[in-house]
This record gives sequence, C-alpha cells and structure tokens, in this order.
Amino acid sequence: MSNHDSTVVKIYRGRFAPSPTGPLHFGSLVSALASYLDAKKRQGSWIIRIEDVDGTRCKPSFSKQIIETLHSYQLISDEPIRVQSQHSDIYEQHLFELKKRQAAFPCNCTRQSLTQYNGNHPLECQSSISKPHSWRLKASSAVYQCQDNIQGTLLFADDLKSNCPVLKRKDGFFSYQLAVVVDDHLQDISHLVRGADLIETTAQQLHLYDLFGWTPPKICHIPLITNHFGDKISKQNHAKAIENGHLETLLRALHYLKIDLIRPSSIAEAISLAIEAWDPSKLKEIKNLPLEEQDLHLI
Repeated sequence: MSNHDSTVVKIYRGRFAPSPTGPLHFGSLVSALASYLDAKKRQGSWIIRIEDVDGTRCKPSFSKQIIETLHSYQLISDEPIRVQSQHSDIYEQHLFELKKRQAAFPCNCTRQSLTQYNGNHPLECQSSISKPHSWRLKASSAVYQCQDNIQGTLLFADDLKSNCPVLKRKDGFFSYQLAVVVDDHLQDISHLVRGADLIETTAQQLHLYDLFGWTPPKICHIPLITNHFGDKISKQNHAKAIENGHLETLLRALHYLKIDLIRPSSIAEAISLAIEAWDPSKLKEIKNLPLEEQDLHLI
C-alpha cells in the first residue's frame, strides 16, 4: 500500500484551477477562497491555472470572465497564469511514457457500450489503433492512503480495480486526469485544497504520480456547497455567475468556510482578516454544507 503522508517540509505552493466552461459561480468562489486562504495563511504562493483541455466545452471568453471575477475579489495569481490548451505537446510526451511502460492502452469502446458498467471501463479491451480510439489507463490493484486535514484518513482500496479512466479522448483532447497531474508536478504544487467531489478521482491521480515516480502534493477536500436538493452547486446544475467585486457575496462565501467577519469596510480588508481567521479544522469531516435560505439568490 502506498501511503502519501510525507513529512518532508516544502515551500507552500497552492493553486486554483477552474475549467472555463462558464463564468465563476458561488461554489467555485468558495473553493478559490479556501485554496487562497490556506496558501496565504502559510506564507505560500497561490497560482491560477486555466484547465481548458476540453476544447469542446471550454471558451476563452469564460477564461477572461473567471480571471476578472477572481481579481475583483483580490484573488490574484502570484505567477503568470498557465493555460492547459497551450501545452498539449507536454501531455503527449507523458502519455508516450505511459505507453512505453504498458500502463496505457487504446480503446475503441463507445459510451453506449459502457452503459452496462455505469460509464466505467472495467477491463482492458482488445482495440485497434487503426480505428478512432482513446487512450486509457490500465486498471490496477494498487492501494493508496493519504491524510486529509479536513476529511481525515482517506483509504483507496478498490478504486483502481474496476475502471480504466481516459487519458486522451478519441477527438484528440487530453483528459483532466492526466493534465492535472502533469501540471501540478511541473508547477511544483505542494498543497491542494479542493472540493470534496474530487475525492473520487484522487486514487487515479495518486496512481499516475506513482507511475511517473513523482511525489504528490498534500491534498485536502473542503465540504461542498449544496442546493436544497442536496446537489453540488455547479455549472451542470445551472449555477449562475456571481457579481464581480461584491463585498456581501464575499462575506457569504467566507461564512461557509466558518469565517464570519464583522463589517469589514472593503474586499481587501475582508481578505486580510480572513487569512488570519482561516482554520481548516473547523470544517473537519464535513462533506456537504447546504446553502442557507438567505443565499438562494446566489445560485
């Protein structure tokens, strides 16, 4: 079993990596704040990355909107913003490494043929590279464990046995799973603070780190802001764009991170006070935070 609880102290480098498939919504603002506050509380760097590998859904106009909105809340990248769509050649090189190690295989399967497995791809298939194909990561019996400062000990015992996730799609676009691991390594990201919905993909990412011989970042998952149906606030659930630079919106977002400030005069002051007040232990072992009645207008 691989245990990713290294005690080696690294310079803190965090990041927020939105996918520009729509404007920034309230749930994403909460996630951005959590990663920013964690980095700044530890005197670290905070970096924005645009994860736009999905060329069919991501749009440059949304990237511009997201960055403008983050800046309006004083969430500004400490380094130039990396845009994934500009680095396909790097992902291709790392996919080639996985092919050489026989850790990836071509796949002609259709979505329809995988419905019987709930969309998963449980076994290596016999597919031809002469036909349109994706590339998938081979299933594995590897077991991973990591210590999440918010969710506690996360054990991934069977996550890799029954699914072979896509690394590169049939249409030539790379998957989030491969690109995020490569970029986090190349940008020397030491800590990830992200939404609890991403726990289910953590084992696949830890496995890729192992295959490449890299040390993964420390990972913790904040609770999800959910609507009255219990669904995550997301673009898929038609969450609306938040207003730029709205102090009350910022204060409500901080409220869900267990930070309640008393009448700050500006966004800059609120962010400064929030850095001092940030304490992830207040979110310990919470998976979901239902949106309160007074905030329904935000979604």
